Amino acid sequence: MSKIPKVDLNDYLSGDISSKKKFVKNLGKGFSEIGFVAVKGHLLNNEEKESLYKEVKQFFNLSDIVKSKYIIKGLASQRGYTPLGKEHAKGKNIGDLKEFWHFGQYVKSEPELENKYPKNIIVEELKEFNEIGQKTYELLEETGKHILRAISSYLKLEETYFDKHIFNGNSILRAIHYPPITDEPKKAERAAAHGDINLITLLMGAQGKGLQILNNKGEWVDAIAEDDEIIVNIGDMLSRHTNNRLKSTIHRVVNPPKNLWNSSRYSIPFFLHPRLEMPLNCIDSCIDENNPKKFKDITAGDFLHERLVELGLVKD
Repeated sequence: MSKIPKVDLNDYLSGDISSKKKFVKNLGKGFSEIGFVAVKGHLLNNEEKESLYKEVKQFFNLSDIVKSKYIIKGLASQRGYTPLGKEHAKGKNIGDLKEFWHFGQYVKSEPELENKYPKNIIVEELKEFNEIGQKTYELLEETGKHILRAISSYLKLEETYFDKHIFNGNSILRAIHYPPITDEPKKAERAAAHGDINLITLLMGAQGKGLQILNNKGEWVDAIAEDDEIIVNIGDMLSRHTNNRLKSTIHRVVNPPKNLWNSSRYSIPFFLHPRLEMPLNCIDSCIDENNPKKFKDITAGDFLHERLVELGLVKD
C-alpha cells in the first residue's frame, strides 16, 4: 500500500445503514493493513482551524524567556510548554527538533478526577489561546469518539464499547512547532521514528511533505492530507488491546530539503487516551490459534508511565 486510504466521517454519521457499513469496513481495513487513514467530515470547521493556527503561531513567536514561564516541572510535560530537544523517541537519546504545548482534559462532572489531573496552564499574553485550545480539544475528542465507535463495530464489539473508557480520559492536544533549522542536524530529526502511545491520534497539519509512515514492505511512504482532512492513526494502546489486529505503525517527521530549512512547520495532533484505569488486556475475540496472545495484562496508566520513562520525560 503506497498511499493511505481515505474515508468520510459523514458516511458514518449520515444515518444511512449502507453508508455506515461501508465506512466501518474501509476504516477497519485501513487500520488493519497500514494503521493510518485520512478522514474528511471531522467536526472542526475551517474557521475554528484557522483561529487555532493563528493562536499557536503567536504563542511560538513569543520570546524564549516568556515561553519558559510555562515550563511546568514535575508533570512529565503533560501540560504547558516543552522546549526544543526535550523529547526523544523510544530507544533514542537525541532530542527531536521540535517544541510543543500541551492542553489536557477539561473534566466534566467528576470533581475527584479533576483533582487528579494536572491543571491546564493559562497563557497570560494571548487572550484567546486557551479558549480556542479548549474548543479544539473538545471537537477532536468528539470526532475521536465516533471513530472509536466505528472501530468497535469493525471488531464486532458493542458500538459504544469505548465510550466509558474515554469519558474524561487522559487525552492530550499537542501544538507542535518545528522551527527553522539553522545548523546541520547531527542525526536529529524533526520527529524520529516512533509509535504513538495512546488509543488513536487525530492529526491536523499533515498538508505537504514531512510526515512519513513505514508500510508493511519496510518502505517509508509520505502521508499527506488534503486541507479538509485529518489523519487518524492507531496508537500502541489500541494495537495492544486488539492483540495487534489493528496496527500501530511506525512514523516520523523528516527534515526538509536544505533549501527549505528556513521554514517552520506546525502540526497539531490530538492523542486520544483512555482513563488511566482502563485495562489494556487483549480482547478475547482478537486471540486465536493463528494469533495467540502477545501482551501481558496492564492498565493504561501503568503503560503510559512505562512509555514516558522511555521517552525521557519522567525518571523511573
